[in-house]
Amino acid sequence: MEIYAYAASGFQGALISVEVDIRRGIPAFDIVGLPDGAVRESRERVRVALRRCGYTLPAQHILVNLAPGSLRKEGTGYDLAIALGLLVASGQLEQNEETGALLCIGELLLDGRVLPVPGVLPAAAAALELGVEKFLVPQGNLEEAQSLPRGRASGLHHLQDLPQLFTEPWPEPSVLQFPSRSGMAGEVVDLAEMRGQPILRRMLEIAAAGGHHLLLFGPPGSGKTMACRSLPGLLPPLMAPQSLQATRIWSQAGKLAPEEGLLYRPPFREPHHSASAEGMVGGGASLQPGEVSLAHEGVLFLDEVPEFAPRVLQALREPLGSQRVSLSRAGRSTVYPARFQMVLAMNACPCGNLGKADGSCTCMPHDIRRYWRRLGGALLDRVDLRMPLHPEPAPVLLQGPGECSERIAERVLQCQRMQRERQGNRLNVQLTPQDLNQVATLGEEARFYLGKAVDKLALSSRAVHSCLRVARTIADLDDRPDLVTDDLLEALEYRRFGDKDLSWFVL
Repeated sequence: MEIYAYAASGFQGALISVEVDIRRGIPAFDIVGLPDGAVRESRERVRVALRRCGYTLPAQHILVNLAPGSLRKEGTGYDLAIALGLLVASGQLEQNEETGALLCIGELLLDGRVLPVPGVLPAAAAALELGVEKFLVPQGNLEEAQSLPRGRASGLHHLQDLPQLFTEPWPEPSVLQFPSRSGMAGEVVDLAEMRGQPILRRMLEIAAAGGHHLLLFGPPGSGKTMACRSLPGLLPPLMAPQSLQATRIWSQAGKLAPEEGLLYRPPFREPHHSASAEGMVGGGASLQPGEVSLAHEGVLFLDEVPEFAPRVLQALREPLGSQRVSLSRAGRSTVYPARFQMVLAMNACPCGNLGKADGSCTCMPHDIRRYWRRLGGALLDRVDLRMPLHPEPAPVLLQGPGECSERIAERVLQCQRMQRERQGNRLNVQLTPQDLNQVATLGEEARFYLGKAVDKLALSSRAVHSCLRVARTIADLDDRPDLVTDDLLEALEYRRFGDKDLSWFVL
């Protein structure tokens, strides 16, 4: 029987062959293959766990080799593989003739119980790529391991259950299923709770339908945070490939709850403004994914965005363009996917009173400019939709609930299906300039207005393409195959803040 463990090294990781040699000599228990402190401590956990479960540790020289030796082994997930290798090598475990290659991952308590560990889904995916289709995982990770098709996973609660497990037929290949749990992280608000703001509702629907990035700014109490937190509720459930990839990242980062399977809803990440660049884009000694990768196929919400460090904000530019993050550290490198929808919220000025009817802004013009420059022109240029908000008056706030998120999400789902069928499983936000020449052609009148907008708003070429993508989404929501002038004008209205200068601060 070939026993494999898993080394979490970036998004792909690597399978580790666990070899056990028992020979005559002075009793010893050595682990080689570049183990870290946690792996070296496996000797004591395995020794005590085997003894308490009724097994014996041979009074001979035991050598455990973790290959390849050039890759550093970290964490406690090797315990179960080492214990299983010892039992097989010492003849204490009768294995099934059909067992063959086996991925084994789990942490041991001293009484023999097997604890869940992070990274089971990436480990199973890496095993399937190398033809290993049988997994032995902790019982708490069983649903996660069964998320992959073709995999034959078995859960283990205690070391004492091993003999029975290996005498029975191995489970049949799992079938890809989505759980009833939402898998959505963060607080999500139903749009029915929002009063008034019809233009904001329209913009949120456009952003959800096309995957466009969004910026909301205005005084406190104008509904910025509520609107941003409602966006994930407008998005359709993840499709199978999206769900597998997003769940794999969450499992690698240890974000999946015990006994949780695939993510069903788009992830929603809301990091605090004290987050570091490493926490945002990923990194560290083991090249862990950051917030932009955890938000893959979902929403990354940055509240009070000017409070983030400029270095953190500028680090978002690369993943926004390439939809991935390349990490390198000490001769190691990896690539994480990072296709997310960025949503920003902020005050219009440092004091927060700009745009407030009964407030008086105490900020000087240069203070406001400095405040907005923290975003950086390059990052702001990548935001498709921008909108100033005002607090609604009391009579509006006392009105009944508006249209709920569920009904809007149905229209968004139909719109996205139309886009994916037309564009090869891509949303409008992913259209290239060449694609726009095919699906977002403009008439003579619309070209005239676009030229005027480029001169008046100082739009860059990226901004022009952004407006065309938004206009395409507006036409899709209205089920029109061709763009009309009103589609472009509405898209330009959502783009008119922030490209030219800061003289538009009269809300």
